[in-house]
Amino acid sequence: MALNITRSLARTRIALPTSYVCPQCRTYSTPPPPAPPLLLKLKGDLKTAMKAKDTNRLNVLRTLLAEVSNSAKTSNPIKSDLQLLAILRKRAAAAKNAGDEAKAAGRDDLVEKEQQQAAVMEEYAGSVETMSESAIREAVLAVVDGLEEGGGKNMGQVLKKVIGPGGSLEGKPVDRAEVARIVKQVLGQ
Repeated sequence: MALNITRSLARTRIALPTSYVCPQCRTYSTPPPPAPPLLLKLKGDLKTAMKAKDTNRLNVLRTLLAEVSNSAKTSNPIKSDLQLLAILRKRAAAAKNAGDEAKAAGRDDLVEKEQQQAAVMEEYAGSVETMSESAIREAVLAVVDGLEEGGGKNMGQVLKKVIGPGGSLEGKPVDRAEVARIVKQVLGQ
């Protein structure tokens, strides 16, 4: 059957370009957004760590890049340095906890390893610039003062007015957990 179709096409001499795509099948895609600067730095440092045979830094970078790659397959991929910063802080805290547990178990070799990994993660976390705590506190206090005039003050309302659309910190480099902590302190909760 396929041979007959091929022969009939050869007889009609219909020539389609090799790169032909029918109009219904043609799709136009937008280029992906640029990668966060910290992610590009991690990828560059991975190559440097490979060349230098720095196994500790290499293990940390591979772990972080694997987590970024895995998150790209979820509904919430990493698109900014602040999201990457949250991962770095979470991993650094986990390494410190693992070091404490290893110390309690008398495993000094693991304590040293975990401390080195936490130091590498904190080094990268320190390279991300965020707003200072005092600037965040000023924005929160301004919102809380505005809410007191209108009635009750609720942590959710304050966070919505500070971080939400049209908020004073919208689009600025702030860690949401830090803002929530400051709101909690200001409200006395």
